[in-house]
Amino acid sequence: MIEKGKISSLQMAILMYPTILATAILLVPAITARHAERDMWLSPIWASLIGFLTVYIAYRLNRIYPKETIIEYGEHILGRISGKAIGLVFLFFYLHTSGIILREYGEFINGKFLLRTPMIVTIGSMMLVTAFAVRSGVEVLGRISQIFVPINILLLVLLNLLLFPELKTKHMLPVMEKGIMPSVMGAVTPQSWFSEFFLASFLYPFLTDREKGMKWGMISVLAVMLTMVVTNIFTLLLFGEITASLTFPVMESSRYISIADFLEHIEAVVMAIWVTGTFLKISVFYYALSLGTAQWLNLSDYRPVVLPLGFLLVVFSIWSAPNLSELSHFLGTSCSFYLSSVQTGIPVFLLLIATLRKGKRSGMEGRKR
Repeated sequence: MIEKGKISSLQMAILMYPTILATAILLVPAITARHAERDMWLSPIWASLIGFLTVYIAYRLNRIYPKETIIEYGEHILGRISGKAIGLVFLFFYLHTSGIILREYGEFINGKFLLRTPMIVTIGSMMLVTAFAVRSGVEVLGRISQIFVPINILLLVLLNLLLFPELKTKHMLPVMEKGIMPSVMGAVTPQSWFSEFFLASFLYPFLTDREKGMKWGMISVLAVMLTMVVTNIFTLLLFGEITASLTFPVMESSRYISIADFLEHIEAVVMAIWVTGTFLKISVFYYALSLGTAQWLNLSDYRPVVLPLGFLLVVFSIWSAPNLSELSHFLGTSCSFYLSSVQTGIPVFLLLIATLRKGKRSGMEGRKR
């Protein structure tokens, strides 16, 4: 195998948590509020159904092809040419989406903190750091997540506790005044984030306890869903109807914290959560891209392609959108279909074909006996 490292199912679940949540926690509350309004806290519950489905599909495919990723078993399911074409679609998809995530990082850091720093420097430095992590392998990614994720959760809980005096429950009522449809419409964008759980299929072949892969994958989906529900509730109770007009509502909420005129301006806490979470998210996408490229090219090692792909990631991050407004519009509209069709739609099709072929093969073997 190209990757020699191993991680546990628990490490995989911890690694997937920031991979989904890092960008969702800052951008998605505002996008969800535009459709769901005061029912925005319900939307992550409906959206998480796609996450549970995606984890189930990724796990079932791994049970059929335990030591391979979609880049490899696509050829077994569809044949060499069609399988290579599907693999190329996934590689381009992860190249493009990784570029978008890098751009989101650059827009946030340059828009809020490093106002005079060229964006290419911000994006390029993050790409270099993640390249070192990706070259170090899946074990290092797993250990980094075990250090950063608990700290991030602690900081997020602390941030929410400090906001309690500013919350107004009237912003949340009445619940489902217009029925269930607004919250379902609000789930269209977050469900595309949940489809990113298919990245777990690139980690399943390297699990030491593969039989627990689906259980911990489902727990990770549940943890992401609960975090998004809590974040949306706090954002709604704080801002009410104006949540939809904000770009980074969680970032703005930190400005409301003021304890005895002493503890104020804790935006650095939000930045710490965002930067470490985004670092892990980009690393996982970047790792899947590098590993998949090496498998697609039949290389014996994925490390030689890491830095050249990093250069392409920086280029795609600049090309992905002319500005933050266009990027937010894309994320709130066609991006939902784009992410879900590749990360959930194509795997469902592959699992269906693989199951039919397996059943047909078992039937032929039964008749021979």
